[in-house]
Amino acid sequence: MKYSVQIVGVGGQGVLLASMVLGSAAMKAGHTVMMSEVHGMAQRGGSVRSTVRFGDEVYSPLEATGAADLIMSFEPVETVRALPLGNKDSAVIMNLDPVLPGNVAAGFETYPEIEDLVKEVRKENSNVITIEATKIAIEAGKAVAANAVMIGAVAAVKGFPLDKEILKEVLLEKVPPKAKELNAKAFDMGYEAMSKQ
Repeated sequence: MKYSVQIVGVGGQGVLLASMVLGSAAMKAGHTVMMSEVHGMAQRGGSVRSTVRFGDEVYSPLEATGAADLIMSFEPVETVRALPLGNKDSAVIMNLDPVLPGNVAAGFETYPEIEDLVKEVRKENSNVITIEATKIAIEAGKAVAANAVMIGAVAAVKGFPLDKEILKEVLLEKVPPKAKELNAKAFDMGYEAMSKQ
């Protein structure tokens, strides 16, 4: 068994935490794990990408283009950018809440319509599941927990080989004590939202 996850987003969204949680959970489950460093700009607003590969015989953190089993995308435009990392059979989780680049926020450019981005992605891959992670995180208590929502959503992806309880346990080990309750709630809400789709 080999499983490969590409996690994409922009700086400040929690891509690094998500890759650490998935990698640590896979290790806890007894798999060999390889992770790439987070590519891209670490400061807020820059594209960020991380690869987590795990299974029985995993020798490199790098995955061949088009070979990802799962694309976990924290940002709509980044989903479109990341599609070549997977193929038509890859599972894709697409957060619909955008992070506006500086030039858009300043009014120099416009952000594409979310519906158009979803259509674009669905043309390439029919396994796309959309989620409003930031909106769900706000319902859970704080927007900052959107990455916990996304990790919960991953646990509900059909065929995802890691157990929900291990993922949740590792997430709660990685967040500060005062954030445990919020993250646990956000994780459960993400799992529930994904299970309904």
